[in-house]
Amino acid sequence: MDRQANPFPRQCVRGPVTAHDPFALEPVDDRELIGQVLAGDPSAERALYDAHVSRVFRLVYRMAGDLDRAQDYVQETFIRAFQRLGEFRGESALSTWLCSIAISITLNGLRKTRRISEREVALDELPAVGATRKEAEPDLKARLSQAIDDLPEGYRTVFLMHEVEGYTHEEIGEVLGVQPGTSKAQLFRARAKLREALADFARD
Repeated sequence: MDRQANPFPRQCVRGPVTAHDPFALEPVDDRELIGQVLAGDPSAERALYDAHVSRVFRLVYRMAGDLDRAQDYVQETFIRAFQRLGEFRGESALSTWLCSIAISITLNGLRKTRRISEREVALDELPAVGATRKEAEPDLKARLSQAIDDLPEGYRTVFLMHEVEGYTHEEIGEVLGVQPGTSKAQLFRARAKLREALADFARD
């Protein structure tokens, strides 16, 4: 199959980012479509993409927090997935396999962006320790968003997948390659860190 032409336009995702809804699309036979894709059928490739892009995009957008980056990461996810489709063995759901690729790409992209950003910040632009005045702090919603962004990668990924997108601990375990109990433990610790980060709001 010709990979020079990109079949996945960057501005492909439209509409609001909504809560996790695994029943939003008509069911498709992934195995049948995979066979057709591997046989070189471009319409099957597009059908497989359309069947899974919304779920992948929602997760990536939550993790990236930026529409442009999310679209880039989703595009890269599907390009890589179709390049490796012949390696898919069906031991897990195709959506699980796609989300695993998407999370890897997103985390790597965010790490790269973070390193670049850290190099660009001059020391004289950093706030003085303890200089933030309480009345100048953003509201709770903004603080919560920042607190989620500040979570360690594992905690943040599990929190967003479970609390925001509605994945079960079993699904998270399959995507991340961990036991459901590990997912539960990371969610517990993520919640504890968020409570600690927002403790001053709770006291008000």
